[in-house]
Amino acid sequence: MYLRRTAAIVLRYFYLLRGNPARWLPLFAWVAIDIVLWGYMTRYLNSITSSRLNFIPSLLGAVLLFDFFTRVMHGVAGVFLEDVWSRNFLNLFASPLTISQYLLGLVITSTVTSLLGLIVMLVLAMTVFGLPFFSYGLILIPFLLILFLFGISLGIIGCAVVLRFGPASEWFVWPIPALVSPFAGVFYPLATLPHWMQVIANLLPPAYVFEELRAVVAGGPVSAAFLWWGGGLVIVDLLLACWFFKRVYDHAVRTGILARYSAETLG
Repeated sequence: MYLRRTAAIVLRYFYLLRGNPARWLPLFAWVAIDIVLWGYMTRYLNSITSSRLNFIPSLLGAVLLFDFFTRVMHGVAGVFLEDVWSRNFLNLFASPLTISQYLLGLVITSTVTSLLGLIVMLVLAMTVFGLPFFSYGLILIPFLLILFLFGISLGIIGCAVVLRFGPASEWFVWPIPALVSPFAGVFYPLATLPHWMQVIANLLPPAYVFEELRAVVAGGPVSAAFLWWGGGLVIVDLLLACWFFKRVYDHAVRTGILARYSAETLG
């Protein structure tokens, strides 16, 4: 019964995709545009620099991983917002559906859609621009896993923000990855940041991923300690995100916000 209710959340979203083919376009279009844009940018940088540094794995690889993280985060928030826009959220929780079942449904849906986006990015990056993605081996698995779990965490937090403050607050959700990117050091080493930004960066799991990515591309050894720190932080973040959503949901039920949920901003 537990998994059947979770599967119902997943099935509802894929019925939406099947009913409107235009919904498939955002799953592929934006990530493809990013890969093409940054792919030609890296080619241009390679053509005008005399150094032996190859910008394709260092920059294009970073863009691919960051877009994957963004797709995961937006995937969770997007499925939640579908229920908000359709005024369906109250109906869901009038059923025996639990918070954990609902969140698991969001995670599974985001997993499938983000993997589709990842496949599109990999095909473009490897076939058109020659990104040697798989040449780095199994070390990419913990990188992707940390980014995936952090994207899930931020997506759940974004859902909680919208639940608490109403649909108008969705505009606080979409820019979250862009706000994280300067501290994560997607395109530059963390040592270039001022001290106060480095302190924040040390609390963000993606910062460890992109630091290690640059080390791998440069041919250096992988720091197991960095990966353990990143993995430990992302587990803590995920637990805190679930706890935060549960607290916001309990507040919404206790104060009656859930029953009054509509397209208006909630006080």
